[in-house]
Amino acid sequence: MSDSQTSESKPSASSSLSDLRQFRINKNASSPASQSKTERLPGRKRIQVMADSDSDGADSQTPKKTKIELSVKEKEERYMAAAKISPNYDTMAIQESLSRTNWDVAASIRYLREHCRPKHQNGPIDRPKMKPSSNGTKSSTNNYSDADNSGDEDVKQSKDQVYDSDDSDTEMSTKMTGQRKKVFQFMNSASIIELQSVKTLSEKKAAVIMELRPFNDWSELRSKLESNKMSGDLLNYAQELINKQNTVAEILNKCNNMVNRLETAIANGAGIVEQPKILSSGLQLADYQIIGLNWLTVMHKQEMNGILADEMGLGKTIQIIAFLAYLKENCLSKAAHLVVVPSSTLDNWEAEIERWCPNLVVMKYHGSQDERRRMRAKFAKDGFTGFDVLLTTYHIVGSTPEERKMFRVCKLHYVIFDEAHMLKNMTTQRYANLITINAGKRILLTGTPLQNNLLELISLLCFVMPKFFAKSIEDIKTLFVKKGKSDGDQEEVSQFQETQIQRAKRIMKPFVLRRLKKDVLKNLPKKTSYVEKVPMSSQQKQYYHELIDYYSNNKGVVCGSSDRAGIAIMMEMRRIANHPLLMRHYFTDEQLRVFSKRLASSSSYKKTNEQYIFEELAVMSDFQVYQLCNKYQLYDVKIPDHLIVDSGKFSYLDKILPKLREEGHRVLLFSQFTMMLDIVEEYLRIRKHGFCRLDGGTAVKERQDLITDFNVDDNIFVFLLSTKAGGVGINLTAADTCIIHDIDFNPYNDKQAEDRCHRMGQMRPVSIYRLISESTIEEGILMAAEEKLKLEKDITSTAGDKGDVHEQRCVVKLLTLALGLDKDQEEQLNNSLNNSLATPTK
Repeated sequence: MSDSQTSESKPSASSSLSDLRQFRINKNASSPASQSKTERLPGRKRIQVMADSDSDGADSQTPKKTKIELSVKEKEERYMAAAKISPNYDTMAIQESLSRTNWDVAASIRYLREHCRPKHQNGPIDRPKMKPSSNGTKSSTNNYSDADNSGDEDVKQSKDQVYDSDDSDTEMSTKMTGQRKKVFQFMNSASIIELQSVKTLSEKKAAVIMELRPFNDWSELRSKLESNKMSGDLLNYAQELINKQNTVAEILNKCNNMVNRLETAIANGAGIVEQPKILSSGLQLADYQIIGLNWLTVMHKQEMNGILADEMGLGKTIQIIAFLAYLKENCLSKAAHLVVVPSSTLDNWEAEIERWCPNLVVMKYHGSQDERRRMRAKFAKDGFTGFDVLLTTYHIVGSTPEERKMFRVCKLHYVIFDEAHMLKNMTTQRYANLITINAGKRILLTGTPLQNNLLELISLLCFVMPKFFAKSIEDIKTLFVKKGKSDGDQEEVSQFQETQIQRAKRIMKPFVLRRLKKDVLKNLPKKTSYVEKVPMSSQQKQYYHELIDYYSNNKGVVCGSSDRAGIAIMMEMRRIANHPLLMRHYFTDEQLRVFSKRLASSSSYKKTNEQYIFEELAVMSDFQVYQLCNKYQLYDVKIPDHLIVDSGKFSYLDKILPKLREEGHRVLLFSQFTMMLDIVEEYLRIRKHGFCRLDGGTAVKERQDLITDFNVDDNIFVFLLSTKAGGVGINLTAADTCIIHDIDFNPYNDKQAEDRCHRMGQMRPVSIYRLISESTIEEGILMAAEEKLKLEKDITSTAGDKGDVHEQRCVVKLLTLALGLDKDQEEQLNNSLNNSLATPTK
């Protein structure tokens, strides 16, 4: 065994060094100086990325650290590289090794090999040093009596692979052990979709196997595979798949046991009937909120964590406050509780706790670095004492090593994560940091537990019950991600998807409470949604068609380019579809050279090299150039008003806003992009509409003031919000109209946004308007978004589960339609995006 380990480690070590080289960024290669022209190049953006800042982005005044801090994307890339180098190790083990080695990939690989055991599926390379207890399970401090993942006989037998190239044809060719029998039966009876779930087995190969059936014995199975140039190793991969199915079946069985235990507890009278007496006397929980409180108390008594997944606007915050009040009133709190929230909801949480239960003592852990340092000194001396609830944000909780250590060391009772869909990706650094918080119990709050695929739900479940799921994460991943192609029998595809749905529903049942507004709020005013397909302005339409023609004439370059050029091209189409000023058409290169010269001589502008300044301006949009020049006192640089208002969507706003204002309605207007909000601001000034604005750059201390001002001041007609920062957790029921200026690939982000006004407390019917530029790529994005909505409907009541590459396939499909790509070009573009997603950007 040791020899095999040695031989395996050598190539892995060299591959580690090879994979590490991709993190050495050659800045000169991508420098603007390397481009002598400003004409459009495939994959080269003419506008800087418009992605909105995270809602936590303006959360802190923390200065930059002296040591190098990696971005979340860089950490994800390093995780993917480590996982690629060491596929035999568990996801959680890889995350832990990277965290311990400060995200040094080579060091993390060494740590894995020295301290961790490979997954059992590929055969144990390193035998466990500790013997199991007499009952076959490891001793554990875990409170969940049925959460030990001890495995069954099928899993244990997987150590002996069913295929060995050294097997004698005469001695071993026909002998079938228990494992071989299962693999033999699988190869004879599996559907084409199930066959594609086997590693290395493509759709084409699966079809060949279907034609070769039936196999009469093991020898014939091997010989037919080998004669068709298919390695016998795929029999071992089929064995792995069967063992993973056994593992998931065991988890499902344990989940069923949990359901039975909960139902028995409820039948025996577990839970409470009345709301806690220490809640404010003038406030009363709704009936469904009492039920939610009962559910939380039953979960508490059964030593289980859970996900409160009520639809947005049903008062999850209030139910948690009532639960914390219940714990305090009955002296059940073992320590202080931590509540982690997005920045935009921090003040709202503090206000709601004060309103509903003043007896709960709240400490807000927030502020400047110095303020937090003083608080940490106090906590180090006294611990988390003197208060019931510590309130902080996602950004702050993992902002510095000192804060991460404090929450890892200091003991808490419950940790509650608001808007917990932020934890949907188990490969992020945020996920890795938050899972180390030292709390006995966890509760996740999310109005959208299902956003893109079933695997995101599994990420949430693994977070809320890590000891239950962690050992089986890779097995669950394999079974919930299907092969990319699904051109086979649609009936088989549907059956495969239905199986996934049923598995997920059974797994989630004990841990998730989900209610919909339509089921529990009978008196909530009606919500009506409209999809408004608006024609672009004549100039906008011309620019859009020019862009399409340009890339249509460069199909080969588009399809073969790297660095996710396809997505960049799609973003250019989206920008023009929203507003022409999001690209550069107004300012000429000659004007930019004049601006560069003036900026170089400006005392307030740091850069002095005219050529470098010009190259920076050349890739900006018209509106960015205008903003930059005005920022540095070039006030004569202007964009005429008629160009500001020249877009199809603004023409639609010209029709609808005056009418809404006249009828006494108030409006929330959402955009994904802060740059788009900048242009909308100019539009509203020109049209003389009162407005306020909240986005990721808005200081946290100002956010609640803006919300309060809008709710009490009828003169503020429009509230501008970015979808990420302003679309979660806040109450804006003073408005009854929501306009989604530009829709998201993920419809749940838009649903979050529209429910800022359609929620408890709303007294008027609500109208939702989604603006789609006619005959543009936005129509395709709308279709892709509607596809995703089917998943939640099926899981909570087959899903178009596209796995982790859903957006990539949408991009391929949309660009194929927009640019008129043929089959080969479509496949070439898909492969290009596959490679850029699988390989970290250099």
